[in-house]
Amino acid sequence: MNKTRITRFISKYNLAGLVESVTWTTDGQKLSTKFIADDKTVLGEITLDNFNFENAELGIYTTSNLNKMLSVLGDDVNLEVQKVEDKSIALGLGSDDIKAAYQLADLSVIPNVPELKSLPPFDIEIDLDGKFIDKFIKAKNALSDVDTFTILTEKKELKVVLGYSNINSNRVVFVVDKAYAGDVKPISFSAKYLKEILTANKEATAAKLKVSVDGLAHVEFIIDEFVCKYYLVEISN
Repeated sequence: MNKTRITRFISKYNLAGLVESVTWTTDGQKLSTKFIADDKTVLGEITLDNFNFENAELGIYTTSNLNKMLSVLGDDVNLEVQKVEDKSIALGLGSDDIKAAYQLADLSVIPNVPELKSLPPFDIEIDLDGKFIDKFIKAKNALSDVDTFTILTEKKELKVVLGYSNINSNRVVFVVDKAYAGDVKPISFSAKYLKEILTANKEATAAKLKVSVDGLAHVEFIIDEFVCKYYLVEISN
């Protein structure tokens, strides 16, 4: 099995270490996981198709440790679930002459991810092309202490603002629509999570950030064999 496919899967939910504990689910054809951040401001679902593996649910408690163990292995890895009385207790890792075992967690200690059964209507759509993705990442790096990005309209322009405040502040403003037909009051979401979401899916050529004035934002990436769905919950400034 190609290690890069596994590490890409991890990067798309781990978000540079911001999300650690998840359940991996395999059904013989795909690998998937749902996740929620500790602060409950982002949740999502990642799916990797054409993943030939036995049916299993694997409790990954410290993703960063698993990632470090994978880094020791070669480009092609063998995965094997080790069980005791039908309970998955470890994930065997092998490559060339190296063997390792990652201890799996009981699923009861993995954070429960709520089902999004009824989504609000998304009132705003913002194009996320490669240029925007690159500039947003650079802007967040420049304003490392800024917690949120804010979507609003000013003088008929739809804007995404890093560092928005009613008082003077360091900020970066992206004008995403110069003739927006509507009025959007300031609505804010986590900037650090969006930055890591964009970084983890930087190979995408296009996507849309959909925003509901009811307090939810959604972005989905379809890249190669990956489908990556993310939901950001409004943060009150």
